[in-house]
Amino acid sequence: MKILREILSPLIAVLAAFIVGGIIVLLIKDNPFQTFSLLISNSFGSLKDIGYTLFYATPLIFTGLAVAVAFRCGLFNIGAEGQLYVASFATAWVGIKFGGTVVDLFGKKEDWSWVSLPAIILVPLCILTAMVVGGLWGAIPGILRAKFGSSEVINTIMLNFVGIALVSYFTQYHYKIPGDPILQTAPIGESAYIPQLNQFLPFIPKDVPLNFSFLIALLMCILVYIFLWKTKWGYELRAVGENPNAAEYGGISPKKQIIIAMTISGALAGLVAVNEVLGFRHNYYDGFSAELGFLGIAVALLGRNHPLGVFITAIFFAILMRGEIFVDAFTKYVSKDIATILQAITILFVACLQKYSKK
Repeated sequence: MKILREILSPLIAVLAAFIVGGIIVLLIKDNPFQTFSLLISNSFGSLKDIGYTLFYATPLIFTGLAVAVAFRCGLFNIGAEGQLYVASFATAWVGIKFGGTVVDLFGKKEDWSWVSLPAIILVPLCILTAMVVGGLWGAIPGILRAKFGSSEVINTIMLNFVGIALVSYFTQYHYKIPGDPILQTAPIGESAYIPQLNQFLPFIPKDVPLNFSFLIALLMCILVYIFLWKTKWGYELRAVGENPNAAEYGGISPKKQIIIAMTISGALAGLVAVNEVLGFRHNYYDGFSAELGFLGIAVALLGRNHPLGVFITAIFFAILMRGEIFVDAFTKYVSKDIATILQAITILFVACLQKYSKK
């Protein structure tokens, strides 16, 4: 019965959100059937649409898993945004310094790298950097919560501003190509690139940026599930989330689990850099995240903090992100903000149903 409720609750919330959204569309004198058809069909209408939908879903899987792991330990990680930013910059830095990056400055080539490593070494090094830096940034509020009892909510919010401002400073004054009007770093070396999936699956159009990071996201869903439900460490983490006093009485250290959970959470958020830096832009672009860290909270909540639920919800949110472009272009009155409205209404219904189910 509990499992059935866990499955039905998000589905009811989504259905209710679309009903309310349809009423809103009617109130502004547009056609809800046409609007939702554009929103959904253009996410699965072709292989290109599917590829883009999965590409949009990839970072949401990482941030959704990050928030879900923290939730399972009774923590609220609002810092995935800052964690993915610092991790992305650090990943780009490694790709520049160890990728043999050469930049053309006003007709004069300049080597920005220290050494040029082969792809078989550099790609794993960049991925490891993303996880380590994201994990360290997540560990800071974890340590503050465990050692001093300070709220991880406030600390993660503040660290978002610190992290984003810090990497913006280094980008602007140290790693931006002089004369470039865009706030972005120099490109990473080609040996740091991860392959596009169309290189192995020729049916995927060449202009679709879906890359190897999507497979890493799938792997992380499996590993997080195994960690949380099939290992002693995952059990201890969840036990602290359920009842820290009872867990401590049973010999589990809540302080240790809080630090571990926030570190793992930050590492998962940091993996957004693999998709963004290694697979797509091939540099660090300031402001690249369309609030992916905050959307991860919604993904985790709607996905019931379960890896499978996170994956499905990330796909759902990616459908809205892909379809909003066509709604904006082909409807008379409805703007792309309808996707954001549907996301918000869905989360409100999920919260209401969750509260009702506890009574």
